[in-house]
Amino acid sequence: MHTLKLTLAYDGSEFCGWQFQPGRRSVQQTLQDVLTKIAGHPVTLVASGRTDAAVHALAQVVSFETSRELTTDIWLRAINAELHRDLAALAVEEAPPGFNARRDAKRKQYRYVLHDGRIRDVFSRNYAWHVFRRLGAEAMHRAAQPLVGKHDFRSFQTAGADRVSTVRTVFELTVERQAEGRGARDEGREVCGTGKRSPPVQHAVHIEIPPVGRSAAPSHSQLPVPGVIHVEIVADGFLYNMVRNLVGTLVEVGRGKRPESWPAQALAARDRRAAAPTAPPQGLFLVHVEYD
Repeated sequence: MHTLKLTLAYDGSEFCGWQFQPGRRSVQQTLQDVLTKIAGHPVTLVASGRTDAAVHALAQVVSFETSRELTTDIWLRAINAELHRDLAALAVEEAPPGFNARRDAKRKQYRYVLHDGRIRDVFSRNYAWHVFRRLGAEAMHRAAQPLVGKHDFRSFQTAGADRVSTVRTVFELTVERQAEGRGARDEGREVCGTGKRSPPVQHAVHIEIPPVGRSAAPSHSQLPVPGVIHVEIVADGFLYNMVRNLVGTLVEVGRGKRPESWPAQALAARDRRAAAPTAPPQGLFLVHVEYD
């Protein structure tokens, strides 16, 4: 038997989430059907984490075992030939025997995309949460810093989860406003309050539409471009809806409805009722999973 590590990207808009649900289209079932067809035998998948309905992945990691003797390059081409256009296999690698994409993950990075401003970007409605007012990104960044470190995050876990422990370690939590008037494929941008430049963004979230005809549409410079804010979080693991609950709480600070000290107070309360409502799913992206 071979153990393979598959890196997968998907647009979660038309999926019920990662996990199999009878009668609904899931990433797990869709991919499992394809791999079973190629392998010629039933395949069981293990993902680095379960994404919810409408949540996206830039680099989900999946492990599975197979007795089929194919090179990783052939696996990659065969998988992509079978997948629908909202999924793509990015890489297939041989993994050590016993490799488990969930258990062996050391760090995961998520990105939450916010648009703020008076006019929505209709072309990004499936990939961002639009907040109809200018957010204080720097205040949000400052409010987030007390959440970095090892803490009990039960205030940011949606009820119904069955985790043994609600303690997690957050290694990084930043709120970054993208440069105005530029696409999300950027040369790097300033991290609020630090004066540092972050790495280039790997996922476009704003689609720029050129004019259609000289008189049929306004010039490109006249088209409204909402502000784009990224919330980036890296941790050793996440509770159910933890990122979306953190974002919902930070947005309340950005709106000026809560003081910068409030997220830390919600954390200390260890009570879900102490934090804000859950942010919508479509702005969330699984960006990277790190292994030894």
